[in-house]
Amino acid sequence: MSQDKANKTRVSFKDLQNQIEDLKNKRDVLNKKTKEYINSLQEIDKDINNSLKIAKDNYKKKRNYWNGKVKKLKEKKIEYKGILDKFLEEKKKIRKLNRANKNPKPFISIKEIDRKIDNLERLIETEKLEISEENALVDQIRELAEKKRETLEEKHNEGLFKIERKIEIVKINLNKIYEQLNKWSTKSQENHTKMLELYQKVDDLKKTKKKSEEELIENKKAADRYHEQFLLLMNQRKKLNKGRRNKTPYSRPDNRQHKTKFINYKTKNYELLQKLKQEKLAVALEKQKTGKKLNLFEARLILEQPKG
Repeated sequence: MSQDKANKTRVSFKDLQNQIEDLKNKRDVLNKKTKEYINSLQEIDKDINNSLKIAKDNYKKKRNYWNGKVKKLKEKKIEYKGILDKFLEEKKKIRKLNRANKNPKPFISIKEIDRKIDNLERLIETEKLEISEENALVDQIRELAEKKRETLEEKHNEGLFKIERKIEIVKINLNKIYEQLNKWSTKSQENHTKMLELYQKVDDLKKTKKKSEEELIENKKAADRYHEQFLLLMNQRKKLNKGRRNKTPYSRPDNRQHKTKFINYKTKNYELLQKLKQEKLAVALEKQKTGKKLNLFEARLILEQPKG
């Protein structure tokens, strides 16, 4: 009977050892996977920070720069449009006054004057003329040239001519403003689009990160369950080994002083362990803040902290 009991004990111990090894392997596989999740999350954080930095320091900065130039140019456009409206209104008034003028000056065509001068010059070149005749033609040419000069000067001094010239200049400047506005608005929009693309990438990365964090937590819970089972079986094996080693029962002496020392020692060790954990946690949080890689122990410390 005692032999059968011994066989059962051996079988039980062997099964227990196999279960311990199996749990240890499963736990280690999940711990390895936990580390992979942590590394992946750190890479995602790095990518998020890098994308946000580029979006802010590059594309957003450039977009704001071109937006500032566009804003100033729009103000200039409004100013020129106001000037143009003012000149157009002035032109209407001048035309109205001209129509109301009952004694307008006789119209003299500059082309007609030029044609007469050309004909006279041709006569001098082609015809055989007396000195007196040629001098008379030269005097006519001089009179026509003076009339042309006076006519041009009079036209240039007319209000309508002046205002039309001003309108033409303002329209040229406005066209240049519209061309520049289109060019700078395009540059601003290009940088804005690239900035939005990076923000969208960050949103997608955050979704991926959230999913990975959820998977990491589930993976960690599973690893912890295997580890708890592993510790329970290790405790059973320890008791079984103790039973196998000690044939005779052992009774611990009832010593209050010894018990008090043990409790104090245990409390002191717990406090020391908690202090050490807090120090390690502070280091881990600082590493996470600066984007440095965490080890498995540091990552678990951070994950075990209560949220809120």
